[in-house]
Order: sequence, then C-alpha cells, then structure tokens
Amino acid sequence: MIETQTAAFQDAELAAFLSQASDAALDELDFGVIGFDATGVVRRYNAFESKAAGLSRDRVLGNPLFTLVAPCMNNFMVAQRFEDAAAGGAPLDAIIDYVLTLRMRPVKVKLRLVAAPGAAMRYVLIQRAL
Repeated sequence: MIETQTAAFQDAELAAFLSQASDAALDELDFGVIGFDATGVVRRYNAFESKAAGLSRDRVLGNPLFTLVAPCMNNFMVAQRFEDAAAGGAPLDAIIDYVLTLRMRPVKVKLRLVAAPGAAMRYVLIQRAL
C-alpha cells in the first residue's frame, strides 16, 4: 500500500489506494480526483480539483459527471471508455493527454481513467502542469 505522502499520479498501486483512502487523504494529493458511481454521479471530489477547477464540493457532489459537472469529458475518449470497460467486465487504467475546456480557457492535462469490475467507484484523475 502506498503512503498518502508518496501517492503519485503514475503509481501502479494508485487504484488500490483510491478504494481505501479517506476524503482527507484524497485532499492531500497534488492532483485532482473525481470519484463517481456506476450511474455517473460524483461521490468523491478532492480539494486540489475543487481549487483548480473553481468548483466547490457542494456544487459537484451528487451531480452527474458527464452531463452536468464535466460535459467536456462526455465523449469517446473518456466517458465511453468507462462504459466499454463496464460492459465488458474489464478493468480500466489508462493515462491520456487531454484538453479541458469547460468554464475556463483550454487547459492541457493528463487524465488517468481508473475503474475495476464490480467496484463501487470509478475515478477520473487530473494532473495539471506544475
């Protein structure tokens, strides 16, 4: 198990960490974390992403990720990959280059898409340039 202080965007064990981490532990990470359930509703949202995106937790939690919170991710590169993995009962752990466009000027980021068959939560992780 990785330590909170050493949890990094590229860590091989990050998926296991996310499934066990408290909200406080997620807030210590230096990248964005958006956790959503099988219906696409956001259930976890860390402080880093709240500050970077300019969206409060109250505005994000309990809302659908791909239609209300981040419709710029509702496409074949992000949302469809989660759908395909779930339909095939396959794990998903992929890092892609992406450009966020909603409510801001375009921002180049790396996204890590994480999902495991049968897991309650799926995750979009966002690494912004430092």
